[in-house]
Amino acid sequence: MSWPHARTEPAVAGPRHVFDGRMPTAPGDLRMEARGITPVPEDSRYGGPGRLFTVWFAPNLTMTGVFTGTVGIALGLDAATALAAVVLGTLLGAVPTAYLGTWGNRTGAAQMPLARLAFGGAVTVPAALQWLSSIAWDALIGLFGGEALAQLCGWPFWAGVLVMMAGQGALGVLGYEAIHRLQTVMTFALAAAFTVLAVKLLDHAHPAATAGTAHGADRAGAFVLTCTIALSLALSWAPYASDFSRYLPRSASRPRMFWCTLLGIGLSFVAVQALGLWGAAEFTDQTAHGVDTLLGGGPLGAFGLLSIALAALCSNAMNDYSGSLALQTMGVRLPRPLAAALAALLGFPLVLWMHAADTTARFQNVLLFVGYWIPAFVAIVVVDWAARARARGGRPVELSHETARPQSWWPALTAFVVAFAVSVPFMNTGLYTGPAAQALHGADLAYPVGFVTALLVYAPLRARRRR
Repeated sequence: MSWPHARTEPAVAGPRHVFDGRMPTAPGDLRMEARGITPVPEDSRYGGPGRLFTVWFAPNLTMTGVFTGTVGIALGLDAATALAAVVLGTLLGAVPTAYLGTWGNRTGAAQMPLARLAFGGAVTVPAALQWLSSIAWDALIGLFGGEALAQLCGWPFWAGVLVMMAGQGALGVLGYEAIHRLQTVMTFALAAAFTVLAVKLLDHAHPAATAGTAHGADRAGAFVLTCTIALSLALSWAPYASDFSRYLPRSASRPRMFWCTLLGIGLSFVAVQALGLWGAAEFTDQTAHGVDTLLGGGPLGAFGLLSIALAALCSNAMNDYSGSLALQTMGVRLPRPLAAALAALLGFPLVLWMHAADTTARFQNVLLFVGYWIPAFVAIVVVDWAARARARGGRPVELSHETARPQSWWPALTAFVVAFAVSVPFMNTGLYTGPAAQALHGADLAYPVGFVTALLVYAPLRARRRR
């Protein structure tokens, strides 16, 4: 197992240096970042933990989260029960993401390249899944952003999506610092926009009057499924986590990094999903239209539509950026800026497909399927990281030393495949409902089952292989 050689000068043409290249040098350096998966040297790090709050807060203030919040009501839960499921699921998903993010400043490496420590050559499997997931998330979020932009400008839907994808692709091409700076600004702008929307909902929506229709075991199943969907949103950032902390200096406080990330993800996702369940009657498949109507049209409605489009832009830029790193981790020798543009390009037809029929069903199916692999991935990399920490005996992480202790590919890949297979009967989507999920009245337990299975399979296999 080898790591791309670290270089601080701009990369030259040729395949040997495609993973390397120019890095941002300070906050506000908005020139294009050419650096790919090569770790960031310690003398090139900058910034503080506080920027992790904004980079994880702003991208979640999207109508995707709002629309997800309506799912609990659609499943027959009352507002209070649905909110409890949303809070629980969000916290369960945000904790692993916040923890993995603390690896960035210790290594200078992005999350998927770091997974090579555990997976060896088999890292191409989760890397390919992450790359495909980033394209799927482009569609999930671009669906609402493109619709809002089209309605705002009077364009056909496809034109709004096309402009949306071009904008997010440009941000993904610019890279790390451009994304961080944009999220800082948009944290305040989008928070204001969603506050206005919430105030309007207080006057129009009456969730207390919406009694839950699910009872007994069906209600428990709906609670678990709502919790799982909320968890999938927060946990979806886990394979990206250290991508946005790899430029932080090693001296950055890891507890502060953890809490800034946790609060950024937790507060934003709970807020937008609570907004969705509060105004479930207002937010139908035509979510942008619902927002415009709720705000009374005119300048305020236009402000709301613009906010939806900008929120989608912020979130999808991160998808394209991390997707570019995942593609390089697969061994594809494509410069990072071009790889980011490719992810945006491929998301366009998927948005059109989701918009062409039952948006609710296709939205839920894509949302769940893009994340079923993540719990096993998290379990495997955490076990490997903990084992390496014990072997170091408290010494700082040095990637050159860690890569000199390669892992065989088969323990991680075996645990990954077995965990997914065991979780299949517990899945519940519109395309497939496993027998265990049926017996549990629709409760989707595939995420915890996959996580626990991967732990139980990988830990002994790794220990046996090391001996």
